[in-house]
Order: sequence, then structure tokens, then C-alpha cells
Amino acid sequence: MIDHALFRNDFIIITGGPGAGKTTLLNELRRSGYPYVTEVAREIIQAEMSSRGDALPWKSAIKYRDLMLDRSIESYRKALSNRSGHMLFFDRGIPDTLAYSNLIHAPISERLESAVQKYRYNKQVFILPPWKEIYQTDSERVQDFEEALATYHILFETYKQSDYELIVVPKLSVDQRAAFVLGHVGQTPIDSESFAQS
Repeated sequence: MIDHALFRNDFIIITGGPGAGKTTLLNELRRSGYPYVTEVAREIIQAEMSSRGDALPWKSAIKYRDLMLDRSIESYRKALSNRSGHMLFFDRGIPDTLAYSNLIHAPISERLESAVQKYRYNKQVFILPPWKEIYQTDSERVQDFEEALATYHILFETYKQSDYELIVVPKLSVDQRAAFVLGHVGQTPIDSESFAQS
């Protein structure tokens, strides 16, 4: 085990392949009073496309992967210093970067392996399964549904191997999905007035 590992039971990851409804679910949780840390991958793609950079999955996957790791660590550390005393959800976590490396068959750096062990979230991780009926592509999500399926399976195995317990979120309406997640973490909707998006 890495020295000085950080264990945060109040940091809850919601992950899954692209187009499975993560952001919709997280926005519903935020409406119920639970802030969340946004996905770094989309932010990187948007910034790189705007600046005509090449740290993009379809241009320089390794550069994109390394930038994703940097931003994910930064998000975790920022969350440590900004705690409100309530549970905080994450749109993907640091192990997603490891899963991405596995997906593209890239060599795993020691820094990436160390980060997965050092920055620990709640042991229970919520994963959204592929859902063909709601799947859509856009300017930042260019994968087809078969790639989304492959991503889901690699995420599942990577989190398991990183010593997390996967909870599959059923294909339900968004309010039912939010209730499912909150029920599993022993929470109920709270007053959202005092919370803002992290």
C-alpha cells in the first residue's frame, strides 16, 4: 500500500461507459442537495478542441490520458479542501484513467498505479450499464455503442481489481436512479439551497 494513502468514505464515484446517463443522474442528485465534481475528460476535450490542442483521444491518446490523470488528482485534492460536511459525488474517479489505459492497451505508468492506490474513494462505486435506447453521440462523445459496451466491461474489471465494490445502477427513470443511489449510501434528499456545483 502507498504511504499516506487518503481514504474518503464521503467521496462517491459514479461511473459507466459513455452515454449511460451519468450526467443526467448526477444533475438529479444535485437537485436533491448533493453537489458533484464534474467529469474532467469532457473538460479536457472541450479545452483542447477550442485551443486546437492534440491531447485528444483520437489524436494523442497517451497525452490525453496523462492530462486526465493530472486533472483527476487535482479534482480530488481540491475536493479535500472544499468540504461542506456532506457526501460528495464524482463524475468518474481516478481509476477511470487506469481503465482508459487498459482500453487503449497503453503501458501503465508507476505514477498512475500509485495515484489509484493513494487517492481512495468510498469502497462502493456506482456503475451505470450500457443503455442502447438512450445512447447518443456528440462532438465530444464519438464512440459507437460497441465501444461504449467495451468501456463498461473494462471499467467494471478495473475497479474490481483496484479493490472497489461495484453497484450496478438499474435502468430506471432518473428520479428512481437517484433514489437507488441515495438509498445505498444511507442518504435522503436534503435542502439544496446552500449547495453549488463543485
